[in-house]
Amino acid sequence: MFLLYLCRKEVLQMFHKTLNIKGTLVPLDRPIVMGILNVTPDSFYADSRKQTESAISERIETILSEGGKIIDIGGYSSRPNAIDISPEEELKRLAFALKIIQTHYPQTIVSVDTFRASVARQVVEDFGAAIINDISGGQIDNAMFETVARLHVPYILMHMRGTPQTMQQYTEYTNIMEEILLYFANKVNQLRQMGVNDIILDPGFGFSKTVDQNYILMQHLEDFHELELPLLVGISRKSMIFKYLDKTASDSLNGTTVLNTYALLKGAHILRVHDVKEAVEAIKIVDKLTKENGLCCG
Repeated sequence: MFLLYLCRKEVLQMFHKTLNIKGTLVPLDRPIVMGILNVTPDSFYADSRKQTESAISERIETILSEGGKIIDIGGYSSRPNAIDISPEEELKRLAFALKIIQTHYPQTIVSVDTFRASVARQVVEDFGAAIINDISGGQIDNAMFETVARLHVPYILMHMRGTPQTMQQYTEYTNIMEEILLYFANKVNQLRQMGVNDIILDPGFGFSKTVDQNYILMQHLEDFHELELPLLVGISRKSMIFKYLDKTASDSLNGTTVLNTYALLKGAHILRVHDVKEAVEAIKIVDKLTKENGLCCG
């Protein structure tokens, strides 16, 4: 555990990153929380599904009041074997929620979870989305990188193979860490050449990975700092927790908090979660241990 404290200290010294959000620099020297808002009828965690105006507004208020800095809105369920929907249906779902934010919460930083370039363009240009969160890393829609570059918004680059419908068929790796690091290095190089300045890495826990492979990624999470980019960790209530513990997504808050704490000690900059209050508390406690209590800081 002491080594984890040292790791966190070194990461804090190495990274003093900011994100350019519509001309405002958002610092990441202290981790922040991204709250999940699913406007889908079939996301894997049933309690996260919000489809009415009142349910969406209540969820937004909860995220913000509990300390969430970013709201990540998804209109397409990316769980394994999820039903494929049209871009028009995805945009319809997203627009409904984004209009509520525009009207009642205009200062909110909004990330939109989409792998479609056309959807990304419209949510940024028409509804004020500030970040694009692409689970496919530009692989499903080859226009995504060019679109994000033109939009000048931060881009969350995630690792996945295949599509949400096929991803669990692609879990064979010779060396999972080396292969994902190479994937990121190549993608980051492409994005940089196109002029994308704000890139966030997401290892893609649960996407094209077995339960054991997810834990290997977590054990070696600090390796991703070699790329010197902010790191997002999204493990909230996922199957790597509930399958391993023989529970359900609804029973996985404790496991989520344990892994979020471990990720923070490994240098995570952003936690993407369903349960904002618990993640904010984890950040406060890890911050106390690693920065104020003298356990690792000289």
